[in-house]
This record gives sequence, C-alpha cells and structure tokens, in this order.
Amino acid sequence: MMIGPGAVVTTKPPAGRPGRTAVTKQKLFDAALKLVGERGAASVTVDEIAAEAGVAKGTVYYNFRSKDALVDALLRHGVDLLAARLAEAGREPDAPSAVHRLVDNTLGFFAEYPAFAQLLVGELWRTPGQWHDTLSMLRNDIVSIMREQLQRAADAGLLPEGVQVRTASAALFGTLLVVALDWQTFEPERSREEVRDSVLPLIRRVAAAPGEVN
Repeated sequence: MMIGPGAVVTTKPPAGRPGRTAVTKQKLFDAALKLVGERGAASVTVDEIAAEAGVAKGTVYYNFRSKDALVDALLRHGVDLLAARLAEAGREPDAPSAVHRLVDNTLGFFAEYPAFAQLLVGELWRTPGQWHDTLSMLRNDIVSIMREQLQRAADAGLLPEGVQVRTASAALFGTLLVVALDWQTFEPERSREEVRDSVLPLIRRVAAAPGEVN
C-alpha cells in the first residue's frame, strides 16, 4: 500500500461493509494527505476531504466511519511505508554504510511524500493532540529502527564517548524530518544528494558515507 498515485490500499474493511474499492480509498487517502498536510488535521472537514477526492460525503463514512479513522489509517500507513524504507539500512554490511543509507532513505521518502512530512511535523508535537497515542506508537516504531542502526555504530566504536543511543536516535529522526521539510518548502531546487551530503557532516562520526570513517 502506498500513499502516492497508483498505489494499492489494503486497509481491511469493517464487517458488514463490503464493496469498498482500492481506487476510492486511494482517492480519500490522497485528498486527506493533501489537506491535512497543508492545514493540520483538526481544521479539515469531511466535506472538504470528500470534495477534494471528488466523491460524496457519505463515501468517507462508508470507507472509514469518520474523519478521525481516515487520518489514523493515513498516519499508520505512512509510517509503515517509511519504516519499510528505513529497514533497508539493516541490509548494509557495515555500520557507516547502514546509517548513510538510513539518512538517504529518510530524505528520499519525504521528498516523495512532502505532505506527509508536513502532517508529521504538524501533529507529532502538538500538545495535546488528538492522535497523540497513535503518533507516539508510530514515532517509537521509527526511532527503534534508527536506534538499531546507531547501536551498530556504537558497537563499532563510531559514536563519541558518552553519547546515549536512545537519545541520538530520537535526535536523528527529528533532525531529518525538519531538514526534509525545510528542503521541500524553501529549497526544492536542491537535489537529494546535495541535501544528504550537507546533513552528514552534522552527524559525521555516525553517518559517514562508506569509506569515510577514519
């Protein structure tokens, strides 16, 4: 299942409500992502999502029961997709290569789905937030993947002495999220490679490109 056009949505329908199509659900995901990313989930209405998707208002309720259920499903799906990208770093043969790929894949994901970056920034640290519990769980999923790769770096002696992997993992996620959003908002003409290479010196001891650790 993907957020972008042409993706296949596989959210299981509620019992007794058959006939929902992947095409219709994808329209609703795309519409919700665009509107919520721009304005925040709280200010977007079901009518606006339906209008943006080009469907009747009742279609939203038929597929997701409520706006909240749609946004919750969107958040879960987007983080699942990001987690799959980040998990690819675990296949790298050494710690520097793994963290390098972690950075590159994170920036690549948010370049592909900039509205999702806006959605996370807008909702993740909102206090109190309607989706706080969901986002806390999803944030932990992402940070745990980053922590696994940073632990590899720590075990290899690449982290500065005294750095706590748990804190470093959360900091890395926050840094990449904000950098990606700043890039897409203010400097979209820059290439992903250029942005990545400007980020890596900030975490040089951890995320050095393959062969750069001395």
